[in-house]
Amino acid sequence: MEISQFLKECEAFFVLSMNGDFPSGRPFGAVMEYDGDLYIYIYTDNRKNVYNQLKNHSQMQIVALKQESRDWIRINGIASECIDFMVKKKMLMECPNLKKHYNAENDIHFALFQIKIVDVNFY
Repeated sequence: MEISQFLKECEAFFVLSMNGDFPSGRPFGAVMEYDGDLYIYIYTDNRKNVYNQLKNHSQMQIVALKQESRDWIRINGIASECIDFMVKKKMLMECPNLKKHYNAENDIHFALFQIKIVDVNFY
């Protein structure tokens, strides 16, 4: 199964980043694949702690459990900020709920991270 499709079916997934010596997790809901690469994209606000955590320590993990099942996924990846306005525009189109927070791809607080998948396990 395609990774981003699995995450979309879960509706919410947890992004874990490093907060000093300890992991820090929080739920996300918007994800996108772009141009068929082995990358997924997640968004955040550049005023949030997760933004700084991913910028300062790019190794991260995504974990998701599909509702009403025992199917889950663990993704290890490397996060890098994506500043390409075309990709940001695509994210806003793919995930229309983001428009509640960001008016356009050039919103100064709209941050997008490209996650290079290192490994993935479906359970």
